[in-house]
Order: sequence, then structure tokens, then C-alpha cells
Amino acid sequence: MLRCAWATSAPEYVAYHDEEWGVPLHGDDALFERLCLEAFQSGLSWITILRKRPAFRAAFAGFAIDAVAAFTDEDRARLLADAGIVRNRAKIDAAIGNARAAQQLPGGLSELLWSFAPRGPRARPATLADVPATSPGSVAMARELKRRGFVFVGPTTAYALMQATGMVDDHVTGCFRASLPEDDATSP
Repeated sequence: MLRCAWATSAPEYVAYHDEEWGVPLHGDDALFERLCLEAFQSGLSWITILRKRPAFRAAFAGFAIDAVAAFTDEDRARLLADAGIVRNRAKIDAAIGNARAAQQLPGGLSELLWSFAPRGPRARPATLADVPATSPGSVAMARELKRRGFVFVGPTTAYALMQATGMVDDHVTGCFRASLPEDDATSP
């Protein structure tokens, strides 16, 4: 079975590619998890995050926005001491602060994020070299998230989130996952 080239080097990548990456995902807490994990990945390999994902879920109360928003200084200290996750103070503070920012969104996080998904057909990338690192939508998403108090949400992180959650479908031509109709991957 042919897959996107990035997804073949480890069993975790294969499972992630085949079962999650590019599948439309909705729900505030589910998207909050992905936003946090993309931020934690910044500067690291995605495989590191995938391997630590169960520990992240345990440490961050399943990424329930209200639970993370209620984290205290004691929780922050607990997270900084947790060897199962990435112990980066700025990223931990970002997750907690972003949960608090998400609570303030009138329509919820899912509604806001999906408002930046491109509509209509897009050209499928032929190779990994054709996959962009950002898009006008990810630039706009990052700008709006920052305006609303989110941090660690630059255009590249926003685009990775869009790819991971099916807002854009960047499975390359020839990948078995690319057989889905283009607009299925972007419909909210």
C-alpha cells in the first residue's frame, strides 16, 4: 500500500497517517489536544510527540479545556517534573493559557478553527516537495488565535494543525488515503 513518504519510517507514523492524519476532526477538546500537541512539537520530531501522547493525555486531563484552564501553580510544577511529557515551561504555560483563551471563544474552538478551512477544490500535492509549510488560511488562523490570546500558534503550527485535523488534505498523489474525494477532507 502506498503512503505519503513521511509516514513510513516508524510504526507510530504508519498508524497516525492511516488512521488520523487528514481525517476531519471536530470538537473543542479534540482540537485543543491537537493544537497543544502541535505546539509541543515545535522544534522537535513529531515521532517524539506521538510516543509521548498517552503521557500527555494523562498529564493534561485528557486535554479537557475546562480542566486544563483550572490548572494551578501546583499543576504547573507537576507537569514540569513529569518525564513522560516534554518539560518545557513556555509550552506548558501556553497549554494552560490557551485553555483559558479557548474558554472565552463565543462559538467554541472548533467553530473558530474550522472557519479557516479552505472551501472548494484544491490541487493535490504530487510530492512532499509540493506540500507547503503555511498557507494564507494558516497565516490568518495564527493571527486570529494570537489576537484572542493564544500563544505558540504561528502560521507553520497552524498549518500543521490544519493538515492533521483534515481542514486541508495534503495526502500526496498516489497515497492510498488520497483516494477520498477532495472536498470530503474539508467539509466541517
